[in-house]
Amino acid sequence: MVLGALAALLEIERDIQVVGRAATGDSALEIVEVERPDVLLTDIEMPGFSGIELAHRVTTRFPSTRVLILTTFSRAGYLRRALDAGAHGYLLKDGKSEELANAVRRVHAGLRAISPELAREAWSERDPLSERERQVLRLASEGANGSEIAAALGLSEGTVRNYLSDAIAKLGARNRVDAARIAGEKGWL
Repeated sequence: MVLGALAALLEIERDIQVVGRAATGDSALEIVEVERPDVLLTDIEMPGFSGIELAHRVTTRFPSTRVLILTTFSRAGYLRRALDAGAHGYLLKDGKSEELANAVRRVHAGLRAISPELAREAWSERDPLSERERQVLRLASEGANGSEIAAALGLSEGTVRNYLSDAIAKLGARNRVDAARIAGEKGWL
């Protein structure tokens, strides 16, 4: 329903044409491959892979397609990860409809479109986690034990313990569950 509403909202604009709609990261990537749109509008959470992973894949494989993320996640960590993945814009869904159309135009023109309140917050606190610590914590937050994490990432159990200990220390957490909670609340997972 939201996907259809967003498409209808953008199609009202005379200078914006919607060339496809997708409910999953995989299908969005397929549409980009075929249609080569100027701007891809995506959410962060969706089936398949995340909008952040989609932004990385699209900007790597199709650099002429610019990515704009529209989401409910108003966490600075998500914004920073999205920008690091190559996104050109990051807006919150509770914004005004004309802000979305203007953001699409800005991103199309090679500019950035970022919710101002998030932009200020994003530069105030840096994500202390390495990518590997993030991967280990993400799996731990999903309930995987040390041996399952090791097998999934091709690491030894001792290395997994080291990554978990480092992440716990960096976040000032009590344990791995607390570390995953803190990282998730900040948008770092």
